Parts: sequence; structure tokens; C-alpha cells
Amino acid sequence: MFYTAGTMDGERLFELRRRTFDTPHFRGIEFIEVEAKSIINHVPGSYLPFNWTINPYRGCSHACTYCFARSTHTYMDMNAGRDFETKIVVKVNAPQLLGKELRAKRWKGEHIAMGTATDPYQRAEGRYKIMQRIIATLTSYRNPFSILTKGTLILRDFDLLVDAGRVTDVATAFSIPTLNADAWRKTEPGTPHPRKRMEAVRKLNEAGIPCGVMIAPILPGITDDVAGMKEVVRAAVDAGATYVTSILLHLRPGVKEVYMSWLGETYPELVPKYESMYPSAYASKAEQNEISRRVAGMVNAAGGIKKPLPHRRARSESHGHAERAERRARPEQLKLI
Repeated sequence: MFYTAGTMDGERLFELRRRTFDTPHFRGIEFIEVEAKSIINHVPGSYLPFNWTINPYRGCSHACTYCFARSTHTYMDMNAGRDFETKIVVKVNAPQLLGKELRAKRWKGEHIAMGTATDPYQRAEGRYKIMQRIIATLTSYRNPFSILTKGTLILRDFDLLVDAGRVTDVATAFSIPTLNADAWRKTEPGTPHPRKRMEAVRKLNEAGIPCGVMIAPILPGITDDVAGMKEVVRAAVDAGATYVTSILLHLRPGVKEVYMSWLGETYPELVPKYESMYPSAYASKAEQNEISRRVAGMVNAAGGIKKPLPHRRARSESHGHAERAERRARPEQLKLI
């Protein structure tokens, strides 16, 4: 059957089969294997610092309570709650499509951002290994790219990323909203431990692969305490993060209903606060700016961001300079979360 997804790119997916795997890691998850008609998706408008994305999966077993991408499942006649977490759409032909699209005369070798919707290094990637082949393909065409993730599985592809960085612009970023174990377990139950993510930030930067940290989304009343944010900032600076940025939670229709239901069960005392803060999808500009100002001050107090060493490149003509790729993958990309 065909799914016609009501996304910005009008994506069409052809369902091949549905599979389950009887292992503890995948128990309760159904994988919907599909063929996509295209894999490099155009982002309309100019409100983001990149024009092209790749998303090899739809749905996400990270099960983050606040995930903005939850609403995309409703375009495929599934719900934004449990279905989003347990019915994972896998674009099994993504690497082959990518090679075809990179070869096309109309393709100009522009930067491609990954992780802008669901996480490419969620649990499914451990079985399907789609990102391994995507990175190898992008490297073979010397096409610049960036990856935003919460998945320490990215370290499986460490050598591939190092190889890619020798011939093109590569940037990475981790979303680490909190280091508080209780808040992490309640809000991001399917993700790797945040301290493991911070270790990955350090390892990538030490290898010359630029990696930033996004303290986002910051959840009012849950992860917005000063001590907790300072802890994340200090750890990020110590890990050599190429930037540290923050984004206050936003709740779009579809996501808001799921999140508020969870909030009522888990933090019922906070419901009135959220109802006051979120009459629409976003908190007030003043509240957003205050969080950004506080985190920026914490970064400065922690010693600031150290400028990374220039990354050696096999060919200097490979689509510009590393700092340009890093700039494109910076805080603006992270506003998607």
C-alpha cells in the first residue's frame, strides 16, 4: 500500500512488509519496511540554516515525551502516542536512493542535515545499519553533512565519520537536556544515559569531528533548575563541545495532547503552570530569551567554548571549510527539537 505523508516534502512511501524481532531490545516494536520514492528532502522557506535533509526512519523508540515529530505519524493513519514509539517506519532503500540522487546532474553538492526529525541512531539502526551506508555514500561523493542525535550508536560509525571528515565537511551534535537521572528516565525512557552521550561528545571532538551540545528542550519545572543546567553546561564545555545552546520546550498540536496527558500522570502539580505558559505552541519570547541568556552566561562562566583545531582534509576543494559546516549545524538546526 502507499502512504502519502503530509510533510513539507510530500513524501511517498510504499509498504513492503511488517516485521517483529523476538529479542529484548526490540520486543513490542513493529518495523514497517518501506521503499521511499526520494530520500533527499527539500526544506521550503529560509527559516532554517539548511535546505536539505535525510530521515531514514519515521517514528522513534527513544519515546521522548516531548518529541515534536510525533505528529508526523498521524499523516500515516497512526497515532502520535504509543504508535509513534512502537511502529517504526524503515526506509530500506535509502542508501541506494541516495547514490542515485547524488549522481543526478541537478544535485549541486549542498549540505545535508540528518536527525532533523526522528533520530537516525535510534534502536532500529542497530539492526538495519542504514546510516552506515548513508555515510559511506555521502563520503564517496564528498558531500557535506551533519548529524543531530541522542544515540551513542553513532560511535559505531566513528571510523566512517573520521574518513568522511578527511574529504568533506562533517559536523555532529548531541541533544542532552539534563544529566539528572530521574528526569532522564521519565522524559526520555528509550535513550542512552545522558552521561554516555556526553562521553560521545568528547570522543568525537577529540577525533577532530566537530560536535556540539544542545540543552534542549528545557522542560519548565522539570529540567530548568539552575544547578542542573549548570551541570550540563560544565560537562559540555569539558567535553570540548563546539557550541552549547538551549531551546525551551514547545508543544505543537498533536504533541501537546500527548505531553500534557503524560504530565498529568507524572507531574500533576505542574499542569497549571504549563496551561498558563502554553496557550499556543510556544512559550513567550521573554521566557525563551531568558533561558537562552541564562545558559549563555553559564557557558561564559564555565570558561567558554574552545575553538577546535582545524581539521585536516584530503582535498581542500571538497565543498568549503569545516567551520562553515559547523556553523550550519549550530543552534538553528536544533530548534527543530
